[in-house]
Amino acid sequence: MLLNLLFFFGGLAALIVGADALVRGASRLALSLGLSPLVVGLTVVAFGTSAPELAVSVGAAMDGRTDIAVGNVVGSNIFNVLLILGVSALIVPLLVHTQLIRQEVPIMIGVTVLLCVLILDGRLTMWEGALLFGLLLAYTVFVIRQSRRETRAAQAEFDAELQPAAPGAWDSRLSVQILLIVVGLALLVLGARGVVTAAVAFAQAIGISELIIGLTIVAAGTSLPEVAASITAAIKGERDIAVGNIVGSNIFNILGVLGLSALVAGSAGLVIADAVLNFDAWVMLAVAVACLPIFLTGREIARWEGGVFVAYYVAYVAFLILQAQQHAALEAYSTAMMLFVVPLTIITLVVAIVRQR
Repeated sequence: MLLNLLFFFGGLAALIVGADALVRGASRLALSLGLSPLVVGLTVVAFGTSAPELAVSVGAAMDGRTDIAVGNVVGSNIFNVLLILGVSALIVPLLVHTQLIRQEVPIMIGVTVLLCVLILDGRLTMWEGALLFGLLLAYTVFVIRQSRRETRAAQAEFDAELQPAAPGAWDSRLSVQILLIVVGLALLVLGARGVVTAAVAFAQAIGISELIIGLTIVAAGTSLPEVAASITAAIKGERDIAVGNIVGSNIFNILGVLGLSALVAGSAGLVIADAVLNFDAWVMLAVAVACLPIFLTGREIARWEGGVFVAYYVAYVAFLILQAQQHAALEAYSTAMMLFVVPLTIITLVVAIVRQR
């Protein structure tokens, strides 16, 4: 068990350091080549923070561990919205850019709905993975072209967050930037291997499924770059980056991570567990849909709404634990959530929207 813990935490450390090196090297290189900080922020940084999810899920898919590959993405998307956005909003209320409300959140909801439709037959095939990955390429091109029409305020915010390396700085040379990218990718591969190996060992030792390990421990671990990026941005007052990072990462997780995982899994594709089909995928969809009315209430995520998000994540994890143990309280807990907690939250949100109107 001690060796597996070393594999897991060592792998997580490698994923975090690798993601940071990759983002630093790629963003510095892109800025040196003349791309605007806004474009780099919307693509390299947003997708770079999802590099651990990509490394872990693709590695798991290649090893035939499809439960970890799928559970990592579904769990990360739930974790990103409920816990990371929730904690960020508790630190400081998050103002939401109009573009996120009108475009990015609907796109996140749309790709989540598409995924739920594609997996209804219990499998994400190689061709469906190619469709998702193709949509990611189209979305990236669209975002880059659209960025040219962004407001000066948005440009200024990303200019402050992302600046080219100063002349003479250690990361200003092309050779160093390329080295950072290579080292970052290598650490991501090694870290992913360590995390997947340890996760499988944990599941076997504890006696619970690899899916639940993927939905919780692995998902939380691979989302640490998003935790750091969003909470730091919220503290610094760069709230568009704090929220945009989460929404962009969730889009990338579905289109890029699951798309590429299904491609490398070969003709068999990714087998989707019944638990995902019957519960977790719909939680992910509900979480995505919940963003829209919350964002519409004054175009900000208030502290009380952040508290609701965090409480729901705790409730979700509690459900997974009860389900894994087949606890006697599972049925009563599920009934309470479905008949009281969820309707009460919906009513509260509707009232808030009506009052705002």
